[in-house]
Amino acid sequence: MPVDPYILLLLGTVGLAALVPARGAGADVASGASTAAIAFLFFLYGARLSTREAMDGVRHWRLHVTVLACTFVVFPLLGLASRGLVPVLLTDPLQQGLLFLTLVPSTIQSSIAFTSLARGNVPAAICAGSFSSLVGIVVTPLLAAALLGSGGGGFSADALVKIVLQLLVPFVAGQLLRRWIGGFVARHKKVLGLVDRGSILLVVYTAFSAGMVQGIWHRVSPVRLLGLLAVEAVLLAVMLLLTWYGAKALGFGRADRIAVQFAGSKKSLAAGLPMASVLFGAQASLAVLPLMLFHQMQLMVCAVIAKRRSHDSEAATADDSAAPARAAVGTAGR
Repeated sequence: MPVDPYILLLLGTVGLAALVPARGAGADVASGASTAAIAFLFFLYGARLSTREAMDGVRHWRLHVTVLACTFVVFPLLGLASRGLVPVLLTDPLQQGLLFLTLVPSTIQSSIAFTSLARGNVPAAICAGSFSSLVGIVVTPLLAAALLGSGGGGFSADALVKIVLQLLVPFVAGQLLRRWIGGFVARHKKVLGLVDRGSILLVVYTAFSAGMVQGIWHRVSPVRLLGLLAVEAVLLAVMLLLTWYGAKALGFGRADRIAVQFAGSKKSLAAGLPMASVLFGAQASLAVLPLMLFHQMQLMVCAVIAKRRSHDSEAATADDSAAPARAAVGTAGR
């Protein structure tokens, strides 16, 4: 199973924060830079998303409701159930971080990539991931307020306003300006992709620097980390099985089931990190540790699943049976 090189960069950033944490005025500069970087990141998300694609995707509402239910209902219920693992496997801070992980919206890029590799419904994955990210800007902080309470770093209406200003407002601005800058964004996708990843690295450095200054890493032992990994492995396995067989029970075809599985079983590091920095403050580094581990785990496991789905006999049958339908649609369109 492949290790994403970007995860190595994330780990290197954590190591840098451990060796050379930002302090004093440097911490203020890093915090301001990370806030600006994340705002720019969501501005780019807004500029990339085609409004027409989003409107077309609304017609497949059953699939999107299913993905949203998995992301913001089933996942949080499992996160709440993890409370029973304290103190046997998890400490209170790690359980709070695990619960926060279950409240984060789904991914966009990896859901699309794995759905495409597995020969699933790619347009549905695009819309499902995009809708989840938009809904999460509001729903994730509200769920955090309801479920995390004081453990969420003192959540308040002010925190919600900060998240809206940092994430939603730039996204809407990107959508409004897409008519003029959409072509430029599409032509420079690779360069702007580096901006995406660089923004996340900056947020990680800022969060873990604050954690080092506060000395929170003395509260995490190797045994607890192994316990966390075991719990997350079970969590991912349950969601992968539930999204696949649950979508089948709901009557979705194979291509749609693939989109539901990959969009409904993932959590976004890009969306979760800036929210955690607002909600948890100095405790953000420990709070996002479960999310970082889960992110790598989901990439490794879903890469294997996607490759297997692309080679199974059902995929070939689905492609063959879909050809007449696509031809009929094309004829009807003419």
